[in-house]
Amino acid sequence: MSDRSASPSRDDHDQRQSTLSSSDRDRSHTLPSPAPSSALSSPRRRFLTVAAGSTVLSATAGCVDTDSDDSPASSRADPHHEEADSVDELPLFDAHTHITPMAARGHDALSADALVDWMDSNGVDTAAVLALESPEAYPVQATSWWLLEEIQPYADRLVPFVTIDPRTLVHDRDVIEDVLEQYLEGGARGFGELKAGIGIDDEMARQAYELCSSYDLPVTLHTDGRAMTDDLGLPGLESVLESFPDVDFLAHAHGWWIHVSGDVDTMERGSAHEGPVEPGGRVPELLASYDNLYGDLSAAAGWTALTRDEDFGQSFLEDHHDQLVFGTDYLYPGQEVDHFDLFDRFDLSLEAWADIRYQNFQSLLV
Repeated sequence: MSDRSASPSRDDHDQRQSTLSSSDRDRSHTLPSPAPSSALSSPRRRFLTVAAGSTVLSATAGCVDTDSDDSPASSRADPHHEEADSVDELPLFDAHTHITPMAARGHDALSADALVDWMDSNGVDTAAVLALESPEAYPVQATSWWLLEEIQPYADRLVPFVTIDPRTLVHDRDVIEDVLEQYLEGGARGFGELKAGIGIDDEMARQAYELCSSYDLPVTLHTDGRAMTDDLGLPGLESVLESFPDVDFLAHAHGWWIHVSGDVDTMERGSAHEGPVEPGGRVPELLASYDNLYGDLSAAAGWTALTRDEDFGQSFLEDHHDQLVFGTDYLYPGQEVDHFDLFDRFDLSLEAWADIRYQNFQSLLV
């Protein structure tokens, strides 16, 4: 992958976009605009008005309206996998990217311009951009309000996910709810990345999930040894899934993905990611038990979970393609990303790849 540490200007990007073929432009997504605040009243009605008055996200003109059908993603009448001759012809939605305002950890800042340029270079049609607001998340915070402003020029390509550190809920809930409503008015479509230094089933975290339940927001959870922590076997996550059945959770990071194997004995990185996958892993079990749970394939943890044992990876994708979403966790210019090789490395039907590449995640968005 080329080094994109020197971010292109928006004028350069616009000029390059004007040279794209009409078929490339047809693959872009149309995102909804928020309803004017004057049309909104109660918090719940406010969100519903935003959703109902929006153009449903579509991979191309004529894509299925995901709000009009409660059937599983793979059974909806989406024409794209029927028309496609290969997996590369299917739309690609990256469910996990970031932008950053300053250099950190030896990596340059990543602008919205540079992110979209990287998407163009890698065939990514649309990407969710996740906020980073907790000190455990990243040395430089990418706040929700900043993110909403930065990606606005690319509202047809970038989908904002906002977050609120659950520890902020020491303030009155009404105060925090008003903040979330302002984010929704600004175009927010989901909640995350939730990466705070508390337990995944901590009472403050549960208050955040309750807010997301009130506004039908999907939640991207990062769980590891420092953030949204859990015990071996993921009992905290299971309790959350049981307590909030109407909230869709996207599980991310190594604390989740090490549990593909039944012999995991530590929540730490390292050897827990290595070797053949043993039967009895909690990830397959939880996916089979809870239809409000999805696996976010992004980052090294997601890649390793599939490739450490390719026989397992093949069967896992076949069994759970309707609850998996493609993502990269692209965070800084020049970052190496292996995930695009998944489509050559594994052999799935176009219907299954359509689920993973765009249908599942698209169906979760408000």
